[in-house]
Amino acid sequence: MLYVCTGNICRSPIAECLTRTALAAVPGVEVGSAGTRTVAGVPISAGAREVLRLLGTEAGEFVSRPLGAEMVEEADLVLTATRRHRAEVVTRVPASMGRVFTIGEFGALVRAVPEALVTRFLEVGERGRALLAEATARRGVVRVADPDVIDPIGRSGRVYRAVGRRIAAELSVPLRLLAGGTESGGDRS
Repeated sequence: MLYVCTGNICRSPIAECLTRTALAAVPGVEVGSAGTRTVAGVPISAGAREVLRLLGTEAGEFVSRPLGAEMVEEADLVLTATRRHRAEVVTRVPASMGRVFTIGEFGALVRAVPEALVTRFLEVGERGRALLAEATARRGVVRVADPDVIDPIGRSGRVYRAVGRRIAAELSVPLRLLAGGTESGGDRS
């Protein structure tokens, strides 16, 4: 899984860290993030670090990475902060079109998937492929009210917290399904 935003110091690191925490016990999952307009080695923003603390996880020694075509080519799923980022990823790597979504779009599409279509698989790779196929099948069918996650950089702590809550909410169902859990709390892994 690869998360993409602009600077790789706010939105995509929040998503990456939340995903790492949620899937820590799931073997075989690789998670990363990158920025479309960043330089390597910039620490996560203080606001994003605080949001992660409030959400029960941490950034550790996280530093930014610029987006490279090879990252996109290697990722089974690319989730971007906005439609603009999604378009940029697909422009750089046209073959990725079917596996690039915004975070908000993917969350909405996955919430429309009957969970049994994903949780019936025991292996995380199979669940991931099923989740991607089901989300793709719902593109253009399921209404996505707000596909973009706003950039909190330079804004108040309140905005950072809202962004963190939004990312966590959009990823909650996909991450639970990837981990093998069901809405009732059962675990199939």
